[in-house]
Amino acid sequence: MDYLNQSIDSLHEQLVNKEITSEELTKETLQRIHSKEDKLNAFVTINDDATKDAAKVDADGIKGRLSGIPIAVKDNILTKGMLTTASSKILSNFMPIYSATVFEKLNQAGAINLGKTNLDEFAMGSSTETSYYGTSHNAWDHTKVPGGSSGGSATTVATGDAIAALGTDTGGSIRQPSSFNGIFGIKPTYGRVSRWGVVAFSSSLDEVGVMSKRVEDSAEVLQTIAGHDDHDATTSEREVTDWRANLNKDMHGIKIAVPKEFWHEGTDPKVLKTIDEALDTYKKLGATVEEISLPTLKHAVEVYYVIASSEASSNLQRYDGVRYGYRAKDVKNIKQLFVNSRSEGFGDEVKRRIMLGTFALSAGAYDAYFKKAAQVRTIFINELNDVLSKYDLIAGPVTTSTAFGIGEKIDDPLAMYMNDILTIPANLAGLPAASVPAGLADGMPVGLQLMAKQFDEQSIFNAAYALQEENKFYQQIPTALKEED
Repeated sequence: MDYLNQSIDSLHEQLVNKEITSEELTKETLQRIHSKEDKLNAFVTINDDATKDAAKVDADGIKGRLSGIPIAVKDNILTKGMLTTASSKILSNFMPIYSATVFEKLNQAGAINLGKTNLDEFAMGSSTETSYYGTSHNAWDHTKVPGGSSGGSATTVATGDAIAALGTDTGGSIRQPSSFNGIFGIKPTYGRVSRWGVVAFSSSLDEVGVMSKRVEDSAEVLQTIAGHDDHDATTSEREVTDWRANLNKDMHGIKIAVPKEFWHEGTDPKVLKTIDEALDTYKKLGATVEEISLPTLKHAVEVYYVIASSEASSNLQRYDGVRYGYRAKDVKNIKQLFVNSRSEGFGDEVKRRIMLGTFALSAGAYDAYFKKAAQVRTIFINELNDVLSKYDLIAGPVTTSTAFGIGEKIDDPLAMYMNDILTIPANLAGLPAASVPAGLADGMPVGLQLMAKQFDEQSIFNAAYALQEENKFYQQIPTALKEED
């Protein structure tokens, strides 16, 4: 089964009309995934028992739109009885005893879990190169990174091996790989989707979202997993609207702000040209596009890495080799158990961020770093909210370049961190944001980023849908797939 020419609606219609069963659909999907896994390394665990789950759905009858539809899940989302590793050695033997709320909601809707996709270790990275299980590969060019941290999810959707996949986004981890692989990816408003059962990286920034080829498919999945959760006090009690049913591609009267700072001096001119063309499309469709300024943007990377690393330092202290996860051998005392388990279990990038965060939270540095970062974050939130009080959307590039080569930046942490400069703002402010395929630059995909005010995911879906229906990018076949054929 090749999902490049399918949508959730078309699959649902075939299942309802019994043109295909969920069991057949899932079996074909797994065969396709297995046939490409050596080249893509998109999965940590492939769920070969998924056909049994699909057969049960067939027996119970196809109901809602996601009933019997195979979906991939990022491997930092807990799945009861199935390995959940966060792509880290320290969790390489972790078998959860409960499932994340988002996964339970998919189960209740009848979706079929294809398996757990590869990611940067603990979602810390922008290329999936920090994974304990090796680098995933870009769907368009296997010599290039798929982005990160949700690189495995992006790759498996872009190659047509899954109709949709769940990802998480802390500083751009859904939008950046979506841009690099030419698919649609959205992170919702902070608090719109439960984080209960998601391996924590940075608790004030982490969000679960969706990746798919088509906007309407992400809308369907997101509204299924969204909503208040008693297990997660940060979730909102706001009603989840039917984003898919309310899709509207009419852009007349829509005001779009374009921060001049997003035209970053280090951004590839060909990327900017592609983004300009997408913005011109919106103008032709009746939208108003105006340049504005976000002067605090220049501090976004520093603020993000202080806050995210500090929260990571706190969240990752639970991995000590005692209760679960990797445990060092041949230790003589409890201190040695802690030190050796963490030293052997964590990768270099995770250790780097733990040390950075621990320093920022230390007594002598707290006021100068963490407190100051939190204050600048508040200024930044106010700036963004002020812009969105006057405009419907903020738009610009997702990344400063198209996908870069595997190994090209991994040894330069600062260069890697700068990959997130354009995506971080939405996480710091808790705003919904998405990457929408805008076109190609030198044969590689470029994503347009859209941000909206809190809980206004509908405006993002509508604008993304309008651009999608103009450029039909979902019909594009990744270059690497053409070459394989």
